[in-house]
Amino acid sequence: MSFASPHADVELSDLGLHEFLFAGLSPADLERVALVSAESGESLTYGSLKTRVDGFAAELVTRGIGPGDAVALLCPNTPAFAIAFHGILRAGATVTTVNLLSTAAEIARQLSAARAQTLVTVTAFASAAQEATGVAGLDAAAILLLDAERPPASALAIDPVPAPDRFDPAERVAVLPFSSGTTGVPKGVMLTHRNLVANIAQLAPVLDLRSDDVVLAALPFFHIYGMTALLNSTLAARGRIVTMARFDLKAFLEAIQRHRVTYLYIAPPIAVALAKHPLVDSYDLTSLRAIVSGAAPLDEELGAAVSRRLSVPVVQGYGMTELSPVSHIVPVADGGVAIAGRRAPIAASGWPVPNTVDKLVDPATGAEIDVPAEGLSEPGELWVRGPNVMAGYLGNPEATAATVDADGFLHTGDLARVDSTGCVYIVDRIKELIKYKGYQVAPAELEALLLTHPDIVDAAVIGVVDAEGEEIPKAFVVTGNSALSAEQVMEFLAAQVAPYKKVRDVEFIAAIPKSSAGKILRKELRAGGRGHGRASAGHSPVGE
Repeated sequence: MSFASPHADVELSDLGLHEFLFAGLSPADLERVALVSAESGESLTYGSLKTRVDGFAAELVTRGIGPGDAVALLCPNTPAFAIAFHGILRAGATVTTVNLLSTAAEIARQLSAARAQTLVTVTAFASAAQEATGVAGLDAAAILLLDAERPPASALAIDPVPAPDRFDPAERVAVLPFSSGTTGVPKGVMLTHRNLVANIAQLAPVLDLRSDDVVLAALPFFHIYGMTALLNSTLAARGRIVTMARFDLKAFLEAIQRHRVTYLYIAPPIAVALAKHPLVDSYDLTSLRAIVSGAAPLDEELGAAVSRRLSVPVVQGYGMTELSPVSHIVPVADGGVAIAGRRAPIAASGWPVPNTVDKLVDPATGAEIDVPAEGLSEPGELWVRGPNVMAGYLGNPEATAATVDADGFLHTGDLARVDSTGCVYIVDRIKELIKYKGYQVAPAELEALLLTHPDIVDAAVIGVVDAEGEEIPKAFVVTGNSALSAEQVMEFLAAQVAPYKKVRDVEFIAAIPKSSAGKILRKELRAGGRGHGRASAGHSPVGE
């Protein structure tokens, strides 16, 4: 049986994302600080942010960019990211955000897949941008540097900024992040203005963000979690965002102390540092009032350790890019508001956000699993329906149909249980996707690259849990050259992919187990593949 969110439905705006965030700014809002850089101290009020967004939109329009165009954005967390992101939307175009860890080849593939003719970036990434645009068949004029000297908007256009065009927010794609979905190589996820505005509205009553909150942006804006929950939800609440261009624990703690940060979004690797690192005790973190963890499952014991050490409530949420991204969360207010008399444990993924309906479906039989009268239900695949469900995968109707059914339910590929109040607990994955430190790693992408090695006959990649409790990509390799080492395999792949995609464990086997249809039998690999193979590569606590 299906079960709806216990929260009252929220009103959904018919505005595009830019108008939703900026059209209703009051005189007092205009003077509030919207963004401040932890590194440089540069700050922007909401009024100056809006002016800069309009100016950047005007510059894009002079370049012929408008509705129907896609613009790639490769930029760290700085105030300039927000200017470019919302400037692209203000011009009527679509933003495709690029992972900062992407190689030039990966950037080029995203440019081509998104059909982006412009890449907005900063000088630090100019070399990779030049190589990527060249591979994608674009010329040097395709690159727009945010930190280059430029004339004011008034010198670039007759009108500083065009009037916003009228469009259906449910039809126009606002952002095009790339996700591996439940399986396969990364695909462009079409998220409309309605999807993003709806998710901000769905989160508002459960995040409890206030205009006097100071939110530290350590998680990347290019990731949908940072984009919606951190950047845009805070702007909607008129709070203050302190940006961090890269994560460093000492700088992270200093920023909390210096800016009196009240609200943190984290991923489990940051939770590990907050729970265990001795440096934490050297800083005054008493300004914090709430911590929200997402991007990967947070262990109950780890979350409780963070909460005890900082005397701050820790709650968890769940979602995926295809859900804009948040579909479940434990309410932040009062450290996890009790619903129907039950206060969720930290390990819970939370209750469905407003305006959504869930199902749990037995993946073997297709039968719907009932919400129990008490205790937890049997596990089933979590299906979600709501206004935050993506419009589809760009140019891939087959993958779209396999993920979103005719009734509008998105099949998440995650196994979950539900309690009597409708609180959901993610218990396992049936999808092949590996989650390494919150980043998506698609086995099929790595397998295809491994097979280009002249000495590799066959290969398969699965996620295994290492000694630190982190899921890492492990490769099983069939080779025709007994001299090939695990280190050589890892180095070969590392040269072609972003650091978080690196294979960190290799095992040589005689044959890859496959079904009669040729499908890799990953269950058989997992049954014997939880230990380490002949070699293993180390990994950083947060960054890669």
